[in-house]
Amino acid sequence: MKELNKVTAKKNMAPERIVQFGEGNFLRAFADWIVWQMNRQAEFNSSVVIVQPIRQGRVADLEAQDCLYHVNLRGVQDGKPVDSLDCIDCVSRAMNPYADFSSYMALATQPDLRFIISNTTEAGIAFDASCQFTDEPAASYPGKLTQWLYRRFQFFGGDPARGLIIMPCELIFQNGLHLKECILRYIDLWQEALGEDYAPFRTWFLENNYVCSTLVDRIVQGAPGAETRSAIQTRLGYADGMIVQGEIFHLWVIEAPENMSCDELRTEFPAGKAGLNVKIVESEVPYHARKVTLLNGSHTVLSPVSWLSGVNIVRDACNHPVLGHYVRMVLYEELLPTLDLPADELKAYADSVLERFRNPYVDHQLTSIMLNAFPKFCTRDLPALTTYLRRRGCLPRGLVLGLAALIYYYKGDVRADGTPCVPNDDERIVELLNGLWQTGDVQKVVRGVLGAKDLIWNGADLNAIAGLPELLCEYIGRIESDGILATVEAVL
Repeated sequence: MKELNKVTAKKNMAPERIVQFGEGNFLRAFADWIVWQMNRQAEFNSSVVIVQPIRQGRVADLEAQDCLYHVNLRGVQDGKPVDSLDCIDCVSRAMNPYADFSSYMALATQPDLRFIISNTTEAGIAFDASCQFTDEPAASYPGKLTQWLYRRFQFFGGDPARGLIIMPCELIFQNGLHLKECILRYIDLWQEALGEDYAPFRTWFLENNYVCSTLVDRIVQGAPGAETRSAIQTRLGYADGMIVQGEIFHLWVIEAPENMSCDELRTEFPAGKAGLNVKIVESEVPYHARKVTLLNGSHTVLSPVSWLSGVNIVRDACNHPVLGHYVRMVLYEELLPTLDLPADELKAYADSVLERFRNPYVDHQLTSIMLNAFPKFCTRDLPALTTYLRRRGCLPRGLVLGLAALIYYYKGDVRADGTPCVPNDDERIVELLNGLWQTGDVQKVVRGVLGAKDLIWNGADLNAIAGLPELLCEYIGRIESDGILATVEAVL
């Protein structure tokens, strides 16, 4: 079996036009895979320089393979199983700014650079006032980026053409706005150190850099297990220690910043020419709502209903003769009508959600989705429930059943096969449900949960929603007397 490096495998030699903060599995299977596709299909002709955003990381492992690695995408596409292996050759090099700060800052002086991509986890886009301008490097990602941008501003004398298109991939809503705010706070914090450059640098950043908010969507499982990795390496003929696995589906929604039009951004980042599912839009807000509602919202309600029915895996729930109908009812009849994108787009996305749920290669445990389930229901399903009620004049019975099953799950009983219900949520929420269920009164349980406005519902008392307490009591009573599957069938 051959070692994987630029001697034994083809290596792309395109200009370095992208700096990427983060060497983790997601970016390598998502953003770098997209750049690789654009190089092949749209003559993008770009290489990526990876920067390790925290002190511990894997850039040394990447460098040991000359930054070559394989992406294994598995799933169902157009009804057919796919199990692809692609050698990603668009990463030119990787660096650790904690080990070599001077090389990191020298990177800012390269004239061809045009893009910044990042995924430093949800906690990565945060302002840390303890960061100093003289740190080598600043501890926070926005701090590091501000240092780097100032070096670029300084080296090129504030040349407007040397600004960057910045596309964060962290999983927070309006991530670009949060990152931009953090950078401005660092510029202001370091005003004294910047001296007479403070105002010109601030203006250059605001006028000549383009910070986009984005939405990313691809399930990336990460590194395969030892047995699977060995089989893949045998299939490849290479010893690749950086293989990463993900699903076939991908979506990148990029919101054009206020100082750049969608057409300008499409010209600079021609993912559409490569046939990729990358949407450059005026606002990512409706796409965020679509993902949270259709993908995450259906996950959140199918999980307690299916788990109580004796099912453990998302795929098995979707293929179940009763639960499968329940999932489709919630997805197409209750969640989809609450969104405002074109109907054909919503239908196509809902179809892709079901296909992803049925992925034969992903064993998605329902209990993992039920982690912090009440806050998830509040964020993902409550807006759809209230919108449905407002538009249709009645409650969405499938969503209400999902909430009833969730409340019942927190009772802490065992299901029919003897598996215990073990809620995993905020301790205060678990304590609240424990206390309510100890009363033995379903009405008190329901009224108490719906009335926990500050603990669960962001200040709202859901007892005020007409008919909701009564319907929840009805469904929980049926679950207790007839069982969960009989209750699902009655709702259907």
